[in-house]
Amino acid sequence: MNMRPEIDARHRFRIEGMTCASCVKRVETAIAKLDGVKSASVNLATETAEVRFGARPDAQAVIKAVNDAGYEIAADVAEFGIEGMTCASCVRRVELAIAAVPGVLGASVNLATETAVVQYASGLALTEVEAAIRQSGYEPTRKKGGAEETDRRKAAKEAEYRALIRDFSLAATLTLPIFVLEMGSHMIPALHMWLMHAVSTQTLYLIFFALASVVQFGPGLRFYRKGVPALLRLAPDMNSLVVLGSTAAWAYSVVATFTPGILPDGTANVYYEASAVIVTLILLGRLLEARAKGRTGEAIKRLMGLQAKSARVERNGEFVEVPLEQVATGDIIQVRPGDKIPVDGRVTSGFSYVDEAMISGEPVPVKKVAGDEVIGGTINKTGSFVYQATKVGADTLLAQIIQMVETAQGSKLPIQAIVDQVTAWFVPAVMLAAALTFLVWLSFGPDPALAFALVNAVAVLIIACPCAMGLATPTSIMVGTGRAAELGVLFRNGDALQSLKSTDVVALDKTGTLTLGRPTLTDLIVSDGFDRDEVLSLVASAEAMSEHPVAEAIVAAAKAQALAIHPVEAFEAVPGFGIKAEVAGKTLHVGADRYMRQVGVTYAVQPQVTEDLAMEAKTPLYAAIDGKLAAIIAVADPVKPSTPAAIDALHALGLKVAMITGDNRRTAEAIAARLGIDQVVAEVLPEGKVEAVKRLRAGGRKVAFVGDGINDAPALAEADVGIAIGTGTDVAIESADVVLMAGDLTGVANAIGLSKATITNIRQNLFWAFAYNAALIPVAAGVLYPFSGTLLSPVLAAGAMAMSSVFVLGNALRLKRFTAPIKDWSKTKPA
Repeated sequence: MNMRPEIDARHRFRIEGMTCASCVKRVETAIAKLDGVKSASVNLATETAEVRFGARPDAQAVIKAVNDAGYEIAADVAEFGIEGMTCASCVRRVELAIAAVPGVLGASVNLATETAVVQYASGLALTEVEAAIRQSGYEPTRKKGGAEETDRRKAAKEAEYRALIRDFSLAATLTLPIFVLEMGSHMIPALHMWLMHAVSTQTLYLIFFALASVVQFGPGLRFYRKGVPALLRLAPDMNSLVVLGSTAAWAYSVVATFTPGILPDGTANVYYEASAVIVTLILLGRLLEARAKGRTGEAIKRLMGLQAKSARVERNGEFVEVPLEQVATGDIIQVRPGDKIPVDGRVTSGFSYVDEAMISGEPVPVKKVAGDEVIGGTINKTGSFVYQATKVGADTLLAQIIQMVETAQGSKLPIQAIVDQVTAWFVPAVMLAAALTFLVWLSFGPDPALAFALVNAVAVLIIACPCAMGLATPTSIMVGTGRAAELGVLFRNGDALQSLKSTDVVALDKTGTLTLGRPTLTDLIVSDGFDRDEVLSLVASAEAMSEHPVAEAIVAAAKAQALAIHPVEAFEAVPGFGIKAEVAGKTLHVGADRYMRQVGVTYAVQPQVTEDLAMEAKTPLYAAIDGKLAAIIAVADPVKPSTPAAIDALHALGLKVAMITGDNRRTAEAIAARLGIDQVVAEVLPEGKVEAVKRLRAGGRKVAFVGDGINDAPALAEADVGIAIGTGTDVAIESADVVLMAGDLTGVANAIGLSKATITNIRQNLFWAFAYNAALIPVAAGVLYPFSGTLLSPVLAAGAMAMSSVFVLGNALRLKRFTAPIKDWSKTKPA
């Protein structure tokens, strides 16, 4: 039986027209119903939908579903150069091939310029377009994308912002006279008397009608374009509430102005100021939202700004400037002083220092010579070099960082499920509440009952717009993950952002995480009568024949001091004991204390010396020259300088710190005592780290595991939250939920601190959004009127509704000022 392989493809679409949480729920439901769609996650703040397909991705079906729901998939534009076209039939063939790609909205091919301009739904992989062109017999070259596409999106957002400014300015200009004259005449008796004598009531109403109508169907037309179709589909959204509320106030006023006789006595009042002010204030809210939303995505903009625009690539024996999009793997690239490095690669010639602070956080430039790797987006300092591109486009480290941040910003946290459940019925419930308010006031209200019923029903409709609910979670995620990226912490998914807050225990792998991950010569205690440099030179010469990490550390120390490495005349490794060698006419024995006993070397060493070395987790070795003890050598994997401050910061956050290591218990406990680690799990084989994580979970504790190696991958996956050191292996990074770009532990405290701050911020937003609606809908309905005579004007309702969204956005933006628990570990060290 043939079975199709399981597909798990993800595509991101940009959605236009969403304004509130009910819009989000509607789009999600429409997409999730499609065949082949595993899940859909829609984010109001980023205006995106991430769709997970279980079958071949069908972008066209998604577009149709979104359109049927009353929204639009944003269109992007790409330009391709096409080689091989010779006539009009070629043009037609290419156009048809491109148009057949699911997700393509239109294609225009030009024979004279040999180009194709393709309009496509955001989320479509352009490689599918390229493949279609190739299958039709032509060769495409992508001309547009990357920074240019980002600029186009930025221009579209700026145009939208300018349109909001224009509409708000017009609405405010026309509304102000209505508001001043209508409300002023109620508050200032002298103004009322003057108006009655200077202008008749009917004339005043006609002026109000003219001004309010322009506001209603000019700047306010944007609400009708979305709200009316949503009503007709029986799927009302925020725009629908605004349309119903403002239109009811305007229409009632029109009747009172032109045919007052059909209204009950005493009810022919006008509410032009309510309809106009509602539109104006909600436009103001939209304007402030758009401005605040623009600030939530600043982290992504800054990351994109790190990308170079072009590169000096070797073409036909000389270096020429080409757009970044045209750089291919294997290209030879020249980098001059002050240049941004365009893509990832390996230096082939030249010498320089490169500022890699964007990746490592280290301010000191890194030396680069032939054979060293360089990273796209980092900045060359004084020298010049040539390198070969190894990763371009989406494969570069910077592109992957941007993708991680975008994925995290677009994801949903478990806490968002509460919002989704409420908003599924919220807008229909508000409309029902408004209808009941109208009926109750009409039936039981004081005279004029119709006027009271209308005003209170409109107030309910306006006050309850669920914008703040929809923005509460995603805006905090956007700002929080963006701030995290600035601190060198990358959340690979939204769940980790929430889960990390609940961490009880941080379990740390030792080698490469707590320590540098490579043995280093730390002590060389020379016996009387021996010269230090000579001893180190002879021992390093002997150890150069060994591949043991300890031997490499000794050789590296000798080379660092420019000591001679002599030829070895004879060499013998004694497994489990040490080595014997003939160097420069001398016989050397290097190994453990038992080896010294075996070869008959007397080593009268003070017990305190070896005890001190053991307490510092250092491995002592002994070196004998011509039968006499020449030196005690200590080798250790040094603790990273930043580790003590990082562990102190974790304790300050109220967390327990555990260390998981394969070292013997005595060595492990020595390190733990020096660093203040609370719990040690020692002598663990690589495959036993998963069991160690499970044991740390005892009692329902939440465990975050931090590692960097291939053997850490299973434990990273097993932990409640896996945190990978960014300088570790790709396997470890792929298994983790959080990636620390710098090679030390300072990012763990920063990540946990930011997680706590972000979740607290989200809860504040949700409380405000829910409490605001829960408290003010009854007030708008008039429940306080029998007790205190208090009613909520539709004008005040519109202002309060707009301000609730602005409050949520403003509160989320406070995360931009999040202060890292550890800003600079070097400043925490004693002087």
